[in-house]
Amino acid sequence: MRVQLPLINTVHGRSALTCRFRCGDACFHPAPNTSSNPYVGDVIATALSRRSMMRAAAVVTVAAAAGTAATVVTAPPAEAADQQARPKPTGKAARGLRFTPVAPNTADTVTIPAGYSQNVVVRWGEPILRGAPAFDPDRQTAAAQAGQFGYNNDFLALLPLPGERGRQILVANHEYTDEVLMFRGYDAADPTREQVEIAWAAHGLSAVVVEENKKNGALTVVPRHHLNRRVTATTAFRLTGPAAGSDLLKTSADPTGRKVLGTLNNCSGGTTPWGTTLHGEENFNQYFANAGRATDKRYGIGTGASERKWERFDKRFDVAQEPNEVHRFGYVVELDPYDPSSAPRKHTALGRFKHEGATVRLTHDGRPVVYSGDDERFDYFYKFVGGKRMKHGSSRAVREHNLSLLDEGTLYVARLTGDSPALEIDGTGKLPADGEFDGGGEWIPLVTATAKGAVSHVEGMTADEVCVFTRLAGDKVGATKMDRPEDIEPNPHSGKVYVALTNNTNRGVGTNAPADEANPRNANKHGHILEFTERWNRADSTTFAWTLFLVAGDPEDPATYFAGFPKDAVSPISCPDNVAFDPHGNLWISTDGNQLGSHDGLFGVATKGERRGELKQFLTVPTGAETCGPLVQDRRVLVAVQHPGEISGATVEKPASTWPDGPGKIVRPAVVAVWRKDGDDIGV
Repeated sequence: MRVQLPLINTVHGRSALTCRFRCGDACFHPAPNTSSNPYVGDVIATALSRRSMMRAAAVVTVAAAAGTAATVVTAPPAEAADQQARPKPTGKAARGLRFTPVAPNTADTVTIPAGYSQNVVVRWGEPILRGAPAFDPDRQTAAAQAGQFGYNNDFLALLPLPGERGRQILVANHEYTDEVLMFRGYDAADPTREQVEIAWAAHGLSAVVVEENKKNGALTVVPRHHLNRRVTATTAFRLTGPAAGSDLLKTSADPTGRKVLGTLNNCSGGTTPWGTTLHGEENFNQYFANAGRATDKRYGIGTGASERKWERFDKRFDVAQEPNEVHRFGYVVELDPYDPSSAPRKHTALGRFKHEGATVRLTHDGRPVVYSGDDERFDYFYKFVGGKRMKHGSSRAVREHNLSLLDEGTLYVARLTGDSPALEIDGTGKLPADGEFDGGGEWIPLVTATAKGAVSHVEGMTADEVCVFTRLAGDKVGATKMDRPEDIEPNPHSGKVYVALTNNTNRGVGTNAPADEANPRNANKHGHILEFTERWNRADSTTFAWTLFLVAGDPEDPATYFAGFPKDAVSPISCPDNVAFDPHGNLWISTDGNQLGSHDGLFGVATKGERRGELKQFLTVPTGAETCGPLVQDRRVLVAVQHPGEISGATVEKPASTWPDGPGKIVRPAVVAVWRKDGDDIGV
């Protein structure tokens, strides 16, 4: 039988502390999307597909002890016949996934497979800029934090550093701050100015050069390197694209509507083929107070005081005093890590919503295509198709041209349809008559920007309104509601695109949207992953076909699905969040809010061949932590261990975790590198 693991103190898969500081208790408020648009969520849960229509539940037995591998047992005899439709493959796992799976566990550490080693690359507070002091949790200052690695690392990128052998540039997002885990005696009702200014400095981005240990796979920081950089909540940014200069973006501090201070709640992101990084501003709504307009409500911006009380110290966070400041957050940010003096850009052409990330591929003729999800219950996912071709080279003129690529093009939102009669979709998991859940989709244009100006494709909205109130534009054109669309990644090998849908416990509850063929389970608490293929496999196509790839949850649950792979040979997974690809084309999935009783982790799954759907857990993270990043190279895996110790009731004085430095030390978010002890490639 399965070993039952203890549940941590959670609400909808996250600790109440996580809900409070990360997203402003979004799950406790009505979903901002009250449109009548169709919704994508629960039908996939029951999509056992034409490849294995009526697969029965399987049993996976796991060891609860940290560091032990999952023990997989065969399915009961009565279920064996059901699995004959997809026989269990023999031989080795897919290349890149040949490791012993880590068992689900609740250990307060990063647990990795046998034969692998790890090191902490960089922690919150480590000095990276010249002149920054060593970290002292009892003597923090805003000036010190502005030169130190920021808090709650999320998205990670590693970029080459020509001319410096063995070195790369690590770029990290710093999504939000946990003040109760940062400051002794923190009073949430009455924060000090110094605490608030430290939090401003702990947000944003870090760029830091790292060096590989020649004897193993460890990475260490190169402090005071001239490319090291901190971007914070007070760094000057450029607003670009169709809405730049709009009256909607003008404030008393910036009457031009083209310059904004800071970036907030950067979650996931992406790297570009031209050597920059993209960063998605996600739950920006929680930093603003005293809103009241319908447009503010659609973005979940509160009518009273904010959780952090920043509006007490800077009026720009008070919507009543500065109504347009909130319109200047919620964009995709672009950073040039090779030019630490350059102003980062916020691209209004990619729309304003809770960007989980922004991933890029090129069209056949070299134009950028950017995918991004809006991480909210019942919201949408989007695609931007650029109008200009990328240039090759490293001259200043070439780099300036490429930095403008995301200012011209067309922004689209997705609408999905099924191929079965609506009466056959009842939300219970019963398959339609054709025995599968799949269908087609189209990209609905919202706005097109060119060098001569911008044109709205949404009736009743101007181009700058579409860019600033993108959610409302999606409502108007009938986009399909999704279960918190998070990371979206195109597979560089196949061109197929994968959408991580984390969960939505409101699905089908009360008056919330009912099931349709593209929507998974009622009260969907485990999430799922959608796979779609653009027509002719062209990134600029306006239509696509979609199908089920993975329905998360306990493999014992008949509603779970792993691309048809036998369920007695997979690791249990819950709440997929960020995704990435390894050099072999396998999909790697990090989780956030595991509802199966163990800590969050990182998983690899094959996307092709007879092993398609074989899912294996590679690591777990400490108590209260979320698995972010991730980044999978030939010989190294990197993850951002975010908010360790973030459990309800935890404080600096009463920590729930002692990671990474042990008892008596303050808990610190950090980046971890993992490699094989024998120096060979990951999973081969």
